[in-house]
Amino acid sequence: MPDKVHCAHILVKTESEAKAVLERLKKGEKFSAVAQAVSLCPSGKRGGDLGTFTRGKMVKEFENAAFALQKGATSAIVKTKFG
Repeated sequence: MPDKVHCAHILVKTESEAKAVLERLKKGEKFSAVAQAVSLCPSGKRGGDLGTFTRGKMVKEFENAAFALQKGATSAIVKTKFG
């Protein structure tokens, strides 16, 4: 398993918003454009880019998903205390 990962995310409040985002991505919209349009996180302005981080730096649910992905893949919806 990797020691660090470079990751981006799109933070929304509700599961229905997350499902709508996932549908947009499945239809081919660019991840960074969707993040800039709808993400509640300040990283949205950077296309959702969180940079590179090591284990223990993010909430557990997000970290588990991020470290389990193949390079360039998009995860399923991940629910955290933030959204």
